[in-house]
Amino acid sequence: MEDKIIAYQGIQGAYSHLAYKNVFPDSLAIACETFQDAMNLVENGKAHIAMIPIENSTAGRVEEIYRLIPKMKLHILDEHFEQVKHCLLALKDTKIEDIKYVSSHPQALAQCHIKLSSYNFEPIAKFDTAGAAQELLELNDKQHAAVASSLAAELYDLEILVDDFGDFKGNTTRFLILSKENIIPIYKKNESYITSLVFTVRNIPSALYKALGGFATNGVNLIKLESYSMTGSMDASQFHVDIDGHTDEKHLQIALDELKFFANEVKVLGVYKRNPYRDQMKASQNN
Repeated sequence: MEDKIIAYQGIQGAYSHLAYKNVFPDSLAIACETFQDAMNLVENGKAHIAMIPIENSTAGRVEEIYRLIPKMKLHILDEHFEQVKHCLLALKDTKIEDIKYVSSHPQALAQCHIKLSSYNFEPIAKFDTAGAAQELLELNDKQHAAVASSLAAELYDLEILVDDFGDFKGNTTRFLILSKENIIPIYKKNESYITSLVFTVRNIPSALYKALGGFATNGVNLIKLESYSMTGSMDASQFHVDIDGHTDEKHLQIALDELKFFANEVKVLGVYKRNPYRDQMKASQNN
């Protein structure tokens, strides 16, 4: 991956910056203002891969991404789980009692909601965590703080007032690795895979029940099912499904054939290896 260019949302010190460095440490990267910008760079051939957060163990799904993915011309190559440790950052020599306002990305603010409320801080939404940290230097006001990474504190010479400001331990963000190329791994029986797709249902009674019934009757496990209204409609819903399996498996092929009979616009977003972190999570929950 040394010769690949990675696009991510945020600036240096953002959690997406940390995530891409952990997965592709020797690659070049382009920081983008929005998720859409990062995806567009890949679609336009100016970057090879976009690394985009899609959900968090504390704050849930990143709503914007679920709406962008069906419209894109990109494919999911892989997934990555990044543990997130939020820090409360401020200007040098600031004290907790000086602070009135705390800025960060809405997802980060949501992941620190309990702590923010306990201090009676007023949250202010920004485009990204590191950008909120950088802005503290411009504001030069000790009433303002930011929720961001320890790397952001180092890059922008800020004070870490609280080292672990998140509401829950083990806070983790799932990233999708997106590419213009649709690279499907060769199926191996001893490997585990995920197939992700989106679809809408036909306007018939019990359409969703019938569309999903094929997965149950064919013994296919659904890992995730997300629904959201389509743009410009109050009654048409789109569904995002993560499926435990590979499209080369016969029982999944039969289930997908049944889905296509009852659904409209079935689009497979990608087939990729199941990240080992999922099994670690499952094991820790069972202990």
